[in-house]
Amino acid sequence: METTEIRRLIALEETHWWYRERRAILRRELRGLGRPGRALDVGAAGGGNTKVLVEAGWDATATDHCESAVETARKRGLKAVRADARALPFETSSVSLVTAFDVLEHIREDHLVTEEIARVLAPGGHALIAVPCDMSLWSPHDDAVGHVRRYDRDSLTVVVEKAGLTIDRIWSWNVLLRPLVARHRRRSSGGSDLRKAPFLVNAGLSAVVRAERYLPVKSLKGVTLFLRARLNR
Repeated sequence: METTEIRRLIALEETHWWYRERRAILRRELRGLGRPGRALDVGAAGGGNTKVLVEAGWDATATDHCESAVETARKRGLKAVRADARALPFETSSVSLVTAFDVLEHIREDHLVTEEIARVLAPGGHALIAVPCDMSLWSPHDDAVGHVRRYDRDSLTVVVEKAGLTIDRIWSWNVLLRPLVARHRRRSSGGSDLRKAPFLVNAGLSAVVRAERYLPVKSLKGVTLFLRARLNR
């Protein structure tokens, strides 16, 4: 992701409906992982998710390939390291959790990233991954933010399992708003759709996406795929 997009993300993540609900999903998943340990947040941008990990008791380090993102995370009081997700500067079997939200789709050699995730995880450790789904949703937004691909369940499963990870769960998110997202991106004149929404629009979209917490829609097509996996060896 370009530096300008990372800066835009950082400015939005505290209030934007998309990022707020994704952090809520992360918090819920963390509660099911047992006692906090050492965690690595790969592709952390400014450290919004890393902050969630720290608040939940994890000894978390943010990594990103963009130096300005790393500097921003450090200014927020987070541990941060500049790193290529394909060659993480961490010891084998050294962490209990790896999070990688919106990372794999930016890297052509996505298998190298999942292999690195598996390498740094200790036996019994977990990975939480989020990726954009469905190439039919491809739009100028994907080009603007540097996406190489969007995933379906099969392609995400293959790249995760080939790395030696066992998938516990895979589910769709942003299902209810998928038609709206698809329509908006088809009509877009180009560029990223990362931008501040008017207050009432933001509140309304937040309410819709929060409803997915309680509705049986996670097996349907959405805009994002989430995956939780573990290392058994």
